[in-house]
Amino acid sequence: MTPLVTTAVLLAAVAHASWNAIAHKITDKLVGFTLIAGGGMLIGLAIVPFAAFPAAKAWPYLLSSACIHIAYYALLMKSFRLGDFGQAYPIARGTAPLVVTVLAAVFAHEVPDGWAAAGIAVSCAGLTGVALWGLRGNRPNWAAIGAALATGLTIAAYTVVDGLGVRASGSSLGYIAWLMAVEGVVLPAYAAHRWRGQLVPTLRPFAVLGLVGAALSVAAYGLVLWAQTKAELAPIAALRESSIIVGAAIGAVFFKERFGMPRIAAAGLLVVGIGLMLHSG
Repeated sequence: MTPLVTTAVLLAAVAHASWNAIAHKITDKLVGFTLIAGGGMLIGLAIVPFAAFPAAKAWPYLLSSACIHIAYYALLMKSFRLGDFGQAYPIARGTAPLVVTVLAAVFAHEVPDGWAAAGIAVSCAGLTGVALWGLRGNRPNWAAIGAALATGLTIAAYTVVDGLGVRASGSSLGYIAWLMAVEGVVLPAYAAHRWRGQLVPTLRPFAVLGLVGAALSVAAYGLVLWAQTKAELAPIAALRESSIIVGAAIGAVFFKERFGMPRIAAAGLLVVGIGLMLHSG
């Protein structure tokens, strides 16, 4: 993995943690995710005229990913309703990298070399440390943990599907634009049905915040999709989940959740893992 790809994925991690924090901050999760999904759809539609149309062989992946993303949004909303941001976010994101490693080996025939495998393992150890620290001293909320774990499985699924799809598309910009446009329809349509005649008044108080979240979401995933055309899926998945460290810091600063020395140690392990993955590139 080159320094340019690494930088792009780290920027994506910061943007991703930030839009998740925005989604968590908006009390009504359907409001937050409707604005983020709907805003993503508008951004995608705005990009479509300026991007190459994805190749025909990419569309089965794109449509499958859109369905998986809808399940992801539903599970993430549930996770945020049931658990603290500093607990739900690390568990959801930390579940994905090792699963991606297995799926990428099976479906993309990408088996990490020794350095990359060591980097993924060390990074996952750091991510697991953050997730476990989020549970320390609390009685486990098994419903929240279950929702977060299920969210992590959807993350792993769409990571591999989109990795294969964007490579087949011929245009990472075209792929992200159409993906946002397609997947962004469902939540606003559901919200419009649920709040019949009250959609705009319900969304208006949070519109600016939600649209900022949408822009961050599109930027974050667009960077990841571009990176997936330049490097193997598993190291990118592990590196992207450095967003957990950013999320933990956001939880501590803005939501008054604990950070603590174990999370600092976990961040150190993540840095070592990044170094190992860079060595492999």
